[in-house]
Amino acid sequence: MNKNESLKAPWRLRRLIDALPKTVPFVGPEAQERQRGKPFRARIGANECLFGPSPRAIAAMAEAGREIWKYGDPEGYELRHALAAHHGVKPENIVLGPGIDGLLGYTTRMFVDEGDSVVTSNGAYPTFNFHVIAQGGALHKMPYRDDREDIHALTDKARETNATLIYFSNPDNPMGTWWTASEVSQMIADLPGGCLLLLDEAYCDYAPEGTVPPIDTGIPNVLRFRTFSKAYGMAGARVGYCIGEETLISEFEKVRDHYGMNRTAEIGAIAALADQDWLAQTARKTAEARERISAIARANGLQPILSATNFVTLDCGRDSAYAKALMEAILARGVFIRMPGVEPLSRCIRISAGLPGDLDIFEEVLPQALASID
Repeated sequence: MNKNESLKAPWRLRRLIDALPKTVPFVGPEAQERQRGKPFRARIGANECLFGPSPRAIAAMAEAGREIWKYGDPEGYELRHALAAHHGVKPENIVLGPGIDGLLGYTTRMFVDEGDSVVTSNGAYPTFNFHVIAQGGALHKMPYRDDREDIHALTDKARETNATLIYFSNPDNPMGTWWTASEVSQMIADLPGGCLLLLDEAYCDYAPEGTVPPIDTGIPNVLRFRTFSKAYGMAGARVGYCIGEETLISEFEKVRDHYGMNRTAEIGAIAALADQDWLAQTARKTAEARERISAIARANGLQPILSATNFVTLDCGRDSAYAKALMEAILARGVFIRMPGVEPLSRCIRISAGLPGDLDIFEEVLPQALASID
């Protein structure tokens, strides 16, 4: 007898949902602060952009707040047109959503029937898995190879299982590694028939030149996901978008929440997009922070993994139990960080690019934490 039956609940969940565990994929820093009874000294664990959004975006959102009584435009007309001009595509090639998370939810609702095979990487961004499981999809998780998602194994498994979707992020979370544009283009060319590639490019604004393939909206089996949460510094605004072939994008109209976008956030995103100088400055500051995190790690006997994102994954050189103990020792000293959750990636901890003061605190705390567990 399940819990609902024992309580004689007056609702009837889908059998699939009723059987799922109640799991929270991310325990946020706020929840941990409530448990601690005090705030963290440094918040460098959630891959947020601590350099913040463009001042133009802040001003635009402050002004727009006066009219928050209005619903947002259900077509997202102005932001879609601004994005289309920025990327050199048509507005019909773009759909908006509440972050990439929300767009992935729409996508799985559109393409995954119960029992459908879906391929991803073991240890990659977990929210996608939650969406697939909620639709009853059969997840096939391929291991990383040399700390990168294995694009050849992904396409081979998709072919073997007649997969509906492949999820692949470039650059990658949680390792920060990446494939070149030419390698990703070859992966697209090798996709098996009937399989759609979900290419998560959340971190592409930090990546080195030659990482991101040119956008080609004539390719009918690729959806490219972008966000204002990372380099644009607007994680709390929840503004994401997806680029694809026009007919494919039009299918989102059947499932998306047409009033799901925050009006003030959309206005801020338009202003942020127009300030490419701020974006470039943020990318420079992030690169500097990555270099400092790497230097701190090396000085304490940890090995940084080369990153194309706004975080650095540090190889602790031992097993996952050691990395978890180190993470907990750092948390106990008031610094919020995270770690990958699947072996062999879980031998690492992960540090987001922070302000100089944040990294001063990390530099102070890391040797203390290491000494406490050795």
